[in-house]
Amino acid sequence: MKRTHSRRWPAPIHHDGCDYLTTEQVAKVLGVKPSTVYSYVSRGRLTSSRIDGHDGSVFGVNEVEALLSGTRNRPPSGVVERIRTQLTHLDDDTLYYRGRDARDLARTATFEEIAELLWQSPWPDRPADEKIAASARAFCGDRARDIDRIRIVVDLLGAQDVLRHRIDPASVSAAAALIIGTAVAAVGTPGPHPGTTVAERLWPRLTAESASVQRISLLNAALVLLADHDLSAGTVAARVAASARGSIYAALGAGLGAFDGPMHGGATTLAYRFLQSALDDPERAVAERIAADTPIPGTGHIVYSHRDPRAGCILEFLTAAATPDVRPAIALEVVARSIHTRDEHRGFITSDLALAAVALSFGMNDDAAETVFALARMVGWTAHALEEYQERRLRFRPEGVYTGIRPQR
Repeated sequence: MKRTHSRRWPAPIHHDGCDYLTTEQVAKVLGVKPSTVYSYVSRGRLTSSRIDGHDGSVFGVNEVEALLSGTRNRPPSGVVERIRTQLTHLDDDTLYYRGRDARDLARTATFEEIAELLWQSPWPDRPADEKIAASARAFCGDRARDIDRIRIVVDLLGAQDVLRHRIDPASVSAAAALIIGTAVAAVGTPGPHPGTTVAERLWPRLTAESASVQRISLLNAALVLLADHDLSAGTVAARVAASARGSIYAALGAGLGAFDGPMHGGATTLAYRFLQSALDDPERAVAERIAADTPIPGTGHIVYSHRDPRAGCILEFLTAAATPDVRPAIALEVVARSIHTRDEHRGFITSDLALAAVALSFGMNDDAAETVFALARMVGWTAHALEEYQERRLRFRPEGVYTGIRPQR
């Protein structure tokens, strides 16, 4: 590319077929301060890279040229940052569903009522497809996790629904309710488990401990509090699928795909295993993590500053549920005290660790918290899909920042 501007260009760094400039060089070319260069990075107008043998950030010459001349073919869409939603609001370490504090809803509403609130549609009274649930269990076998069975349920139900591409609210809500109900029938301990609500049917599948009003309220509260959480990875994936006018089965499958990993849904399993290891000596467990400079699972969250409101509410219900094993709650209290002064971003426990305490307190498997999380979040993904179906199709088309070998001209 011939440079026609008069500003003198410094000698670039050649690496892997590309030319790069240092921060100072970019600042000189653009006629700005180095701090301004980093502001361009934060706004997505420049991309910083690292090269072995060079200290500090470097920037592709082609990007600097485009920024300088204003001739970039088209700007990054920024569509994710511009998603408009009326579902969930996070403000001052408080979680709101359609303007209502989620903690208040956890104390007063059923999980099904939260679905109705988020979907703006009645919860369809559809029985679980027991045949599909049994097929999912048989296909996955005994060694599979519940999240695997849930994913199979979504695929099987979608495969047999010849009208799956209907995206009107009534059809989407009916399909989502059937998916969630059938998924409940596919997880945990098999067998008939009577109950009216999702929480009532799910409890005996996760634990052999008897149900009580307080325990069902605990599980219901967890489901309510985890139903949605703004634009997490799984939610964005579900919206992208919906933007392409994928069916609700496709949207939920996409959400589950992003969910199935240690940085999202699997974080609850990591928290369970950590808390389990900390039952006998929680202070030592925390100290070992700090000494190894490794994160403590289930602590700190990018969207909260000082507390995760979901965690405190879940623990409030746990205290009232008469747990058969009090060690997890005691260990969790010690962990919370120990991490409080570690740093400002990880000085509090999250819903992952609170769910882990619930699972351990009632002898549930190590993936039970992940199961609760996934079943709950499918309500939120459905709500986001319903919103996305009202948007322009295929709006998620960002432009990649090319960092490969430059074309030979």
